[in-house]
Amino acid sequence: MRFRPWMLAIPVAAAGFGLFADSLIGANAKQDGDPKPSVRLPLTQVVMFNSGVGYFARSGEVEGNARVDLTFPETDINDLIKSMTLQDLDGGKVSAVSYDSREPVTRTLASYAINLNNQPSLAQILTQARGEKVEVTMLPGNAAQPGNLTGTVIGVEVQKVAVDKTTIDANMLTLLTAEGMRCVKMSDVQRVRFTNPVLENELKRALDTLAMAHDSQKKAVSMHFSGDGKRKVKVGYVIEAPIWKTSYRLVLDKDAKPYLQGWAVVENTTDEDWGGVKMALVSGRPISFKMDLYNPLFIQRPTVEPELFRSLRPVAYDGGIRTMDRLAALPAPAPMAGAERGAGMPGNGVPAGDSAPSLREMDARRKSDKQYAGALGAEMAEKMNLTAVDPGATVGKLGDSFKYVIDQPVSLARQKSALLPIIGKDIEGTRVSIYNQAVQAKHPLLGLRFKNTTGANLAQGPVTVYEGSTYAGDARFLDISPNDERMIAFAIDLGCEVIPQDGNDKTAITTVKAHKGIVTISRRLTDEKVYKISNKSDTARTLVIEQPNRTNQQFKLVNTPKPVEETAALWRFETKVEAGKSSEYKVTEEKMLGEQMVLTNSGDDQIRWVISLNEATPALKAKLGDALKLKGAWDVLRRELQQVRADTARIAQDQERIRKNLRETPKEAEVYATYLEKLSAQEKELDALMTKEKKIMADEFKAKKSYEDFLYNIDG
Repeated sequence: MRFRPWMLAIPVAAAGFGLFADSLIGANAKQDGDPKPSVRLPLTQVVMFNSGVGYFARSGEVEGNARVDLTFPETDINDLIKSMTLQDLDGGKVSAVSYDSREPVTRTLASYAINLNNQPSLAQILTQARGEKVEVTMLPGNAAQPGNLTGTVIGVEVQKVAVDKTTIDANMLTLLTAEGMRCVKMSDVQRVRFTNPVLENELKRALDTLAMAHDSQKKAVSMHFSGDGKRKVKVGYVIEAPIWKTSYRLVLDKDAKPYLQGWAVVENTTDEDWGGVKMALVSGRPISFKMDLYNPLFIQRPTVEPELFRSLRPVAYDGGIRTMDRLAALPAPAPMAGAERGAGMPGNGVPAGDSAPSLREMDARRKSDKQYAGALGAEMAEKMNLTAVDPGATVGKLGDSFKYVIDQPVSLARQKSALLPIIGKDIEGTRVSIYNQAVQAKHPLLGLRFKNTTGANLAQGPVTVYEGSTYAGDARFLDISPNDERMIAFAIDLGCEVIPQDGNDKTAITTVKAHKGIVTISRRLTDEKVYKISNKSDTARTLVIEQPNRTNQQFKLVNTPKPVEETAALWRFETKVEAGKSSEYKVTEEKMLGEQMVLTNSGDDQIRWVISLNEATPALKAKLGDALKLKGAWDVLRRELQQVRADTARIAQDQERIRKNLRETPKEAEVYATYLEKLSAQEKELDALMTKEKKIMADEFKAKKSYEDFLYNIDG
């Protein structure tokens, strides 16, 4: 039978569901009268999860109209509102669930005439009471203002008061009395009483609210059931609970299979003794969260000011009529799914788009489904595919989780813990020695490679290992699915030694290729690891060697036996070593490296180095040799160009010297004419050099382009 959410009661907060709650409870009160005294529902079932919550079920018998009262810590109320389910079987119905709603204390205090939030002083309280009549009693011995004063509070102000040749700030209470306004120091006031009984009562109520807030750790929840005769009822809810833990014992025997015994560690942290409850333990990770449903939430609503019109003009009026006509012409909107009592909303059990059933229909459905609980239990049992597990528990698959049902009723006192047996089976396993240089550099660890043949999910937990009846060490399980294979290590294998050594690591060039002026050189990096193994014990060893898995670094295994297991971080290799013997195990990994060289940016020495490589093809070497000849022709032109530019610079520098001498030499001097003649000859020489430079630049550009084009077209 499919689970029917409409059979569950919708929790109704005393101040949160308005007219619906009032009409529902009021109708029941008028029809059925006041419920009988509270009926006790004992705790009958507990299901613990690994996600910090527990499912608790109570069931019992009620007669007629009944009320069930339960008490919960305030911290559990949110989970209770979120998860509580109620079933009134055999023709009954759930009327309502009520609990003490709680507004924030600060909001409640702010609603009284005297606001006691933030611990107000007497002066601040009197400031709030401005305009109220009070009776003030002064301290005895106050000669300035003896006795009692009766007046209306005008206010409290701070004044400077002289005390011992200095001034201090003092609060002064100003009253309007029959004799006029009086001002008294607050420090001289002994007692203040409000003469208005309404205000006095408001202050007492505010103090009562504060007192009630101190005792808010427990909250009462009342569940109302309506019906005739004796009926079975059930209440279930999910609240915060400690996760259950597992602890294992593994017994190794030379002549038998390994025996695994599992225990569940369960704690009763509630305020109630568990007496003969049905206990189930779920191994899984259901998503669980908290949501604040208990505290009233108030949203900030916008303030809309009414529009004021100077007059209603015909144009505005006509526009409104036309709008209404267009709306009237449209087809009537279909009823919105979920408009009645939250139909179609998540958690109400009504599919989106379906009309919500009325209360009468819901009651009729409940009455027609008297066998709901039994059918639900049968369906859940069928889904779980239960299989007997010895001892003490039945294990079943529940979706992606496993459920251990304790076969015997469990009794556990409050604030006590218990060990409950959940697993007791032989498993398939082989002894191994596990070596990992990062864990223990000299010795491997004694361990066991086993297969989970229990048929159940093994939750993570510690494992105590015994050799027969002798303690052998401790290990740890992570979560292990059925038929999954794992290894555990529980002791150091002192009878076996391993010496890891680096082998013949080398780098070799494999290929040299050129394409579009880029030479790619491929290298093979070989990394070897040699494990020298010495078995000094009197029994053979199956050694599992763990080595880092560097697949993500482009390493691959070569000339090495295939590993028996691969994880994201490790390779696992297996080798056997006879008693009293030594052996060697080699693991070889390779990685291809590549480097590129741009020929146009490379010097002659780098190109000659590529030509010298044995891995380069003869065709590539020949083309690179031709490229060097073109490079030589280009280099000749570059040297000529450099020489022309050097000569030009030399002549220009000499001309600057001659011009300077001409400025300082008289024109009638004989050397002046010599300078002019030499300057004229240099100008002719410069013209020739500039013409030569222009020609060489053109030839050099052509030679460079020929060289680069040749390199770009090299392919091979």
